[in-house]
Parts: sequence; C-alpha cells; structure tokens
Amino acid sequence: MFLIPPDTLSQKILLNGLQGIGPVTVRRLREAFNHDLAAALRANPGQLRVLKGMSEAMIQSLTQRAFDWAKEKESTEQKGFKIISNETAEWPSALEHLWDPPLVLYTEGTALPTARSVAIIGSRHCTPYGTQLAHHFARDLAKLGWCIISGLARGIDCAAHEGALAADGQTVAVLGHGIDQTYPPEAITLRRRMIEHGSILSEFPLGRPADRQSFPQRNRIVAALAQAIIVIETDKDGGSMITARFASDLGKTLCVVPGRVDSTQSRGCHALIRDGATLVTSVDDILAELGEARGQLLIPLEQIPPDEAKWLHHFRGGSIHDAESLAEAAQCPLADAASALTLLEIQGRLVRRFDGRHERS
Repeated sequence: MFLIPPDTLSQKILLNGLQGIGPVTVRRLREAFNHDLAAALRANPGQLRVLKGMSEAMIQSLTQRAFDWAKEKESTEQKGFKIISNETAEWPSALEHLWDPPLVLYTEGTALPTARSVAIIGSRHCTPYGTQLAHHFARDLAKLGWCIISGLARGIDCAAHEGALAADGQTVAVLGHGIDQTYPPEAITLRRRMIEHGSILSEFPLGRPADRQSFPQRNRIVAALAQAIIVIETDKDGGSMITARFASDLGKTLCVVPGRVDSTQSRGCHALIRDGATLVTSVDDILAELGEARGQLLIPLEQIPPDEAKWLHHFRGGSIHDAESLAEAAQCPLADAASALTLLEIQGRLVRRFDGRHERS
C-alpha cells in the first residue's frame, strides 16, 4: 500500500494506475466524494460498497493502492515524457466534452493537437489505394495548417502520419498502450520524426500493453480531439467503426471515403455512408464539411512517359490486371503485357497484390 499523494495530479496518476479503476469509476468517485480524490482514496470498503458499479475487486484495488505513483512520476521524467491533466495549461480543452475524459495524458513531443485538427483512420490491412489516399489527404490538409491525428498503427494510420510529415505539418498519435512502447516496432523511426512536428499521447501508465479494452479507450480520445474524422477503408468490425460511433455521439463531422463494392476493406465505409456519414472523394469535399470550401487544389500532375501511360491507362478506376487480362485489354501479345507488368512494378507504378495481380500504387 502506497501513501495517498498530497497533490491532485499525483492522485490522478495513482488512480490511473490502479487495476480495474478507469475514468468511469473515477467519475463516480468524484460525484460521491464532492470531487475530493484524496477522500475517495481514504474511503473504507463500507463507504465504497454503496456506490453504483463498484465490485469487490475494484474496492480492493482502491483500498490497497498498489501502484507506486512516485516511481511512475520519476520514471516518466527520466524517459523524457511528461504527464498532464485538466489542471495543466497544455491540456486539450476538447477532451472536456467526453463523458469519461482521461485522468491524465502521458505526452512526448513538441506540440499537442490544435483546435484545427482532423483524424484520418482506417484499416491496418489496407490496399495500396487506401494508403496512397490517406497520405495525400493528410499531406494536403497539413499544408493548409490542419493537425493530423491518428493512432500510429500499420496501414492507414502510418500513411496519414507520413503524409503530414511530407508537408512539414503537425501530426499527433494517440496510443492504445503505454507511451514507453512503440507498436508496430517498425514505426519507431516514424515516431522519432513525429515528435519533432507534433506529439505522442497515451492515457495508460508506463509498461501497459495493448489489449482489447485499451484500443476502444484510445479511440474515444481520437474522436474527441478532432473536428472531423475521415475514415478510409475499414471492415464492419474494424476499430475505425468504434471511433466513428464516438465521433457521432460527440457531434463531430464524420467523412467517409467509398471503396470497391467487392472489397472487405470497404464494407464498414459503405455501412457508415448508408447510416448518414458524409461521402467524400477529395480534400475539397472535406474542407467544405469543415466550412472552408474553396476551389479545387492545384496539385501538379505527374508527367508519365507515353510508353508507360499507354499501359497505366488500363488501371484507371481501381482496375486490376494480370498478364492475360492486360493483354486482352491492350490487344497485345501476352509476352508484351507480362513484360510491362514487371517493368511498371519495378518502377513503382504498380504493386503486386496477394493474388498475383497488379494495381496502381
């Protein structure tokens, strides 16, 4: 059992680290003890048992106080992180709209999310088309001064962070685990670049691994911080659907990119559109929803050599080809089509799918 800390921030760090105690329970404790967290931590089992939703395991966790909050603060500082709460100046005011805001946030980096923030989210198992779209949307919005928020996961998340950095823009990741961990491991280099142009955030104590509960908790923070949530490729049971529900509950703008009707990565997007989300196909569509409508972005078109363009013409609109179908579409010998596929893949114009066919990168 550790002593009850004297200051409010440390009390929140202690409660945040206790097993089975989350923001909803702490909200109930605040209401029951007149917002006095020290009084809640001093409460005896009898006082706690009369509270709604308080299990014996939670009562034991509160009375035993088996979390070394002083060591947590020391370790956080040693690792170069910072802990903030709603009593500190840096605290994002958007989090106050949550019914169950985080007790604290562990932060790393140079800048927290601004009022002009959008979240770009989607599947970890995205298509090359989805990756490219997330990158382009993030890059163009970052150029216009929007902070790009996502979750540093494989797929759409990392593509969005990369796109913001390509524009030297601000980008923020909200993690579903302790801030002292990086997952996926290959994102460590991206993370180092991000903290120079934004920040990494987590509400979880150091060392907390990700689990099935932590990601939905993370998703509510993503939804709260952003003015708009942009969904690019998700299945019906994807984590992005949870974020979308939080966004709807908070009255946020929900923008969804449609996809191929035969793609599992688009089933969630189409369900959201059917249920009333705004269909978007360009940055201008998103800006219009945010009240910043303007003319079409003037993005220089890539100059593609004619000998490549004649083949790429057959991949427009998401078309997918193998050598036989490309030869039929181009009305050319099979050997010429196979050679073109190999060359365009080497040049990065096409990518090979898991089924051996090719599509635009």
